[in-house]
Amino acid sequence: MITGLGVVSGLGVGQAAFWAGLTEGRSALRPIIRFDATKFAASVGAQITDASGKDFSARDLVPKHYRKAVKVMARDIEIAVAAARLAVEDAGLVTRGTLPEDSTDPTTYPSDRVGCHIGAGLIAAETDELTAALATARTPEGRFEMKRWGTIPPGASGGAGGGAGDGSAALPVGGMNNLTPLWMLKYLPNMLACHVTIIHGAEGPSNTITAAQASGMLSMGESARAIERGAADLCFSGGAESKLNLMGLLRAQFAGRLATSGAAEGASVVRPFDPASKGTLIGEGGAILILEDASTAKARGATIYAEIAGFGAGQSGPAPTVLGEDEPELAALSLGEFDDGLANAITAALADAKISPAEIDAIVPLGLGVPALDRAEATSLQRVFGAKLAEIPLITLTPFVGDAYAGQGSLQVAAGALAIRHQMLPARLHAGTPANGLQAGAAPARPARLRNVLVCAPAQGGQNAALVLRAP
Repeated sequence: MITGLGVVSGLGVGQAAFWAGLTEGRSALRPIIRFDATKFAASVGAQITDASGKDFSARDLVPKHYRKAVKVMARDIEIAVAAARLAVEDAGLVTRGTLPEDSTDPTTYPSDRVGCHIGAGLIAAETDELTAALATARTPEGRFEMKRWGTIPPGASGGAGGGAGDGSAALPVGGMNNLTPLWMLKYLPNMLACHVTIIHGAEGPSNTITAAQASGMLSMGESARAIERGAADLCFSGGAESKLNLMGLLRAQFAGRLATSGAAEGASVVRPFDPASKGTLIGEGGAILILEDASTAKARGATIYAEIAGFGAGQSGPAPTVLGEDEPELAALSLGEFDDGLANAITAALADAKISPAEIDAIVPLGLGVPALDRAEATSLQRVFGAKLAEIPLITLTPFVGDAYAGQGSLQVAAGALAIRHQMLPARLHAGTPANGLQAGAAPARPARLRNVLVCAPAQGGQNAALVLRAP
């Protein structure tokens, strides 16, 4: 059972801000202000700020004695730590992180019965930190030289590490050694789960999954299995990532997925399942959900958002990485082997939930707004649902919060759980025309009877995940 939601996205900090943005039809895609992105193909993204426009920090969402640790948290870690705290508060839990440092009061669950599975991405180094060290690996003429980055071998000319420069001895110190001492602990993907488990005393099953957009849902599937086999009573589960930095944005640009538009109104650019869409835009954020054993959740009187009734995973061939629609190999790939894994994942999730496709009331797809990828995702859905797909409303998030990569799948699940909780479909933003009659066009928020909601995502690396959420 999902008993707590902690959401951090471009729409704000907390599930209330997230749901309000979705139901009001308010996009968080706007010009990036954290750094100068004007020279990139896409200078628009969904940046996390508070209501006053102040940049996000997890400092006020960690215990006082833990605030110094925020200095060694990359932004991805801060997002996960903040979302976990929000989820704990929402679920009404007492954990080590909610008690005073020297407290001996009992927690809701013993530490060894609490697990943690969090999806993460390839965390981009902060530019000023990295370049401060890179600058020490320059030649006398001021050019960066790779051999000066590591230990310089015998016979090399003198460099940043000192030495005679006559080739008589190795220079033991290169620019790499000028990184800050705790640099690595700031950028390892498993540090999201590491900090969450330390803060909240989660000493049960733990893992980190790095599978791009599928990461959050794959983590939830693992958490659900840990609870089902009796290894835990409760798990922190979800994903988080930020690519709103120089290195992250450049990687996304090289992947050929970004809209080449600097339009201030990003929601008019990102058009899920529209063949005329120019591409997607980057967001940052994620969600941590509290997954809890049904019997113990009910025994403590927990609020239940939804049940994870079914889970499925599948593997595809490598995803297309180029926006062009005029390449035969790309078209064949996107309509062929790429979509098999997602269809398999969805079929497995439906079987696990013991329901037929006809019983799904809404779908939360990835829907990035990249035509080749959206066409492949739509083909997978059509393989499973057939003609009925045109009758199923879609909940599309990308025009609201961009593509948060490892955080996207958990944001999708949060949206599905909130839709079930409120028995309402959020608004849809769309400035174009979706293909194949899909219900992805612009629409206001409206009441709906939602018993079973499918959430699914194909990831950049070819991994696929699907969950069936059921009303409690």
